[in-house]
Amino acid sequence: MGAGDGDWLTLEGSSFSSRSFSSVWAVALATYGVGDVVTTIAIVYFVPTFTEANPAIRWAIQSFGGGGFLGLKLLVIYCCLGLSIWGGVLEEDPLLYYGPPALLTVLGLAVTGFNLTLLFS
Repeated sequence: MGAGDGDWLTLEGSSFSSRSFSSVWAVALATYGVGDVVTTIAIVYFVPTFTEANPAIRWAIQSFGGGGFLGLKLLVIYCCLGLSIWGGVLEEDPLLYYGPPALLTVLGLAVTGFNLTLLFS
């Protein structure tokens, strides 16, 4: 099997299951991908007294609008996803496999919670 034929992209033969992969990434996408995105959009576009605190996100919104914000979020998600696949499939490393979605989940919960506090204060 060569690296160019795409067979390395499956979890078959690794010590991790596709079910665990789907589960951890579903939670990460729900918190960081959906929760943070929806609450940030609500604050930035519908609450005139608040602006985005993260300078990278603020720059993306000012330069490219909502598409820049979503693009930057997707870039972070895809980088973490790639690291998770690489860690799980090629390296068999549980920290690299579970770490990126766990980090996104914790970050997503924290930022979504903070955003909701701002929205309802």
